[in-house]
Amino acid sequence: MGHYQIIILLLFTLLAPTSHAQIYKWKDADGKVHFGDKKPANKKAENIQLKINTYKSVTIDSAILKDTQKTNSNKNVSMYSAAWCGVCKKAKKYFNKNSISYVEYDIDKDKAARKRYKEMGATGVPVIFIGDRRMNGFSASSFERLYKN
Repeated sequence: MGHYQIIILLLFTLLAPTSHAQIYKWKDADGKVHFGDKKPANKKAENIQLKINTYKSVTIDSAILKDTQKTNSNKNVSMYSAAWCGVCKKAKKYFNKNSISYVEYDIDKDKAARKRYKEMGATGVPVIFIGDRRMNGFSASSFERLYKN
């Protein structure tokens, strides 16, 4: 192994993360569920494995929606989201700032929304519909192209 390869290997070893973030779940004396990144003292806590499924980039699909989901206007906006999703929060902030009305379906809180989300084959959030067009993920420029056309 050459000197440069050893130095690069050493740098990667030193810069590698030494621990992974942990999320714990526990109940208090009243039965209320809590989550935190530190294991509580004197409490039995479950280590939660999170699967983050936020879209990393935007894709546009021609959506095939069931009749109950079709809209009469290409301007109707709906979004499948989750409270923990930062990209969803960004989309909501954009909609509110630009006075764009939308309907939000939280896939963690609404069983019917979760079922529709699974039926459409979604793998992340947000899933945004503009009329019958579907956008996976969110960017203002992609949304504007769909919304204005």
